[in-house]
Amino acid sequence: MTFPIDGYLRRLGLTRPAEPSLPALRALHRAHAERIPYECLEIWLGRPTTIDPAESAARILRGRGGYCYHLNGAFSALLRALGYQVSRHVGGVQGNPERRAGADASHLVLTVSGLPSPEAPHGEWLVDLGMGDGLYEPLPLTPGTYDQGPFRYALRPSGTEPGGWRFDHDPRGSFLGMDFRGEATEMTAFEERHHHLSTSPESGFVRTLALSRRDAGGADIMRGLVLTRVGDTESRTVIEEERDYFAALADVFGITLTAAERDHLWPRLRAAHERWVTG
Repeated sequence: MTFPIDGYLRRLGLTRPAEPSLPALRALHRAHAERIPYECLEIWLGRPTTIDPAESAARILRGRGGYCYHLNGAFSALLRALGYQVSRHVGGVQGNPERRAGADASHLVLTVSGLPSPEAPHGEWLVDLGMGDGLYEPLPLTPGTYDQGPFRYALRPSGTEPGGWRFDHDPRGSFLGMDFRGEATEMTAFEERHHHLSTSPESGFVRTLALSRRDAGGADIMRGLVLTRVGDTESRTVIEEERDYFAALADVFGITLTAAERDHLWPRLRAAHERWVTG
């Protein structure tokens, strides 16, 4: 099957680059972060997904997004089709101090090589669209601190994965950090963890419907019925009305659902919100 390069690029609002380059990679990453939301709606709509990059890309072309396996999986396929040297890596997100750091396959990470620059003389870059309020642009795979909009990130050698890396989020971010292994892997490495995250009652995706979108000025985050904008300042809004919630999905995250999907989703969201409030 031929990868839908031109359709994907239209979704990103971009034209096909003449050749792989760092400026083109940055433009692709920025557009993807802005236009393709991080979201777990399919779980809440009762429609199981796979982590096949072709399936993920097809869903993205239909106006949707996904979480790390979907977003980074599809983006890696797009980059490879455009001629970039891309590797997939086993990662793991540390959400809070109680959770152990390490690459437990709860996260798919990408690196791109062959693009030397003054910031990265070795030509290696961290590329990651699956961290919600994480990266807006690629980071040079070099220890240091990096400012992107209101967030300050850090990269350093991992303390849990020999030969791997640790990404430290800004203190205002939605998680502490992420570790990933240095060696490349295939999508099959994430199948078991994806099944757990999409079906287990213990999964954050199952417990809470979450969406995120990153731009140059910060991030929009929806958790349940709470919409937060994190930029130079932070605002938080609880959305009480059904029409307002689906208007926010469309206006902020670019997602329009059918009437049947809205009818299925809203009662579940209200019930989850009431449990959160009373709990």
